[in-house]
Amino acid sequence: MTKTSDLFSLKDKVVVVTGATGVLGEAFVNGLASAGTTIAILGRNEEVAKARAEEVTRQGGNAIYLIADVLNEDALVEAKNVILAKFGRIDGLVNAAGGNVAEAVVQPEKDIFDLNVPALKQAFDLKLFGTILPTQIFGKTLAKQGGSIVNISSVSATQAVTRVLGYSLAKSAVDSYTKWMAVELANRYGDKIRMNAIVPGFFITNQNRALLTNADGSLTARGNAIISKTPYKRFGNPEELIGALVYLLSDASKFVNGENLTVDGGFCAFSGV
Repeated sequence: MTKTSDLFSLKDKVVVVTGATGVLGEAFVNGLASAGTTIAILGRNEEVAKARAEEVTRQGGNAIYLIADVLNEDALVEAKNVILAKFGRIDGLVNAAGGNVAEAVVQPEKDIFDLNVPALKQAFDLKLFGTILPTQIFGKTLAKQGGSIVNISSVSATQAVTRVLGYSLAKSAVDSYTKWMAVELANRYGDKIRMNAIVPGFFITNQNRALLTNADGSLTARGNAIISKTPYKRFGNPEELIGALVYLLSDASKFVNGENLTVDGGFCAFSGV
């Protein structure tokens, strides 16, 4: 009989985390490190990436950092080669890269028929192709040896959230890609490799902080509107995503494929009434 603790174990597995220099990325790195995972930290901010890898090592874990843009295929290939040369394997991929693009946010006073289309395209590319390209590069290794890919979706993929059009379009596309790729992977590789997604509710990040909070820390009207539709009546803490991530990367979710796991304090379940 398999022990429950063994089902959820990530000990000695090698997991690549893109966007690992962001707020949610930090929680992912720390959570996986505490689970005994060897982590490849990918991001564009070398100072932050280095500091996070050093902190994992200081705490007795194992991590390396690599500087790579998720839209740069050559940089991703180089990162993969470094990881395989050092660890010899890759067991998981977390596609966490992709913040918002400020110019793609549609402000209330702006003409809805005068959208910044180049900015929308930039936001779309960052989040959708910033998920697809790492999967193309690291997925080849996972398909050979087996493993799990976890994408990051959003509640804005299924509900209209004002202002963030580019972000919403891209996250909807990520949902579609997650299901499509999960089916294709299963058809071609059986149960060797799977793809799922986490759907976070509202968490304070560097990208949305100015939209949700004022300079004094109080909530904006938008922040209050979100809290009023969240039954928990608070924003999420990044650490509250770790359980879902560990589940989807571990053997506990071995028969889960093409699914979205929502972590939103009840936001999507609540009609507002």
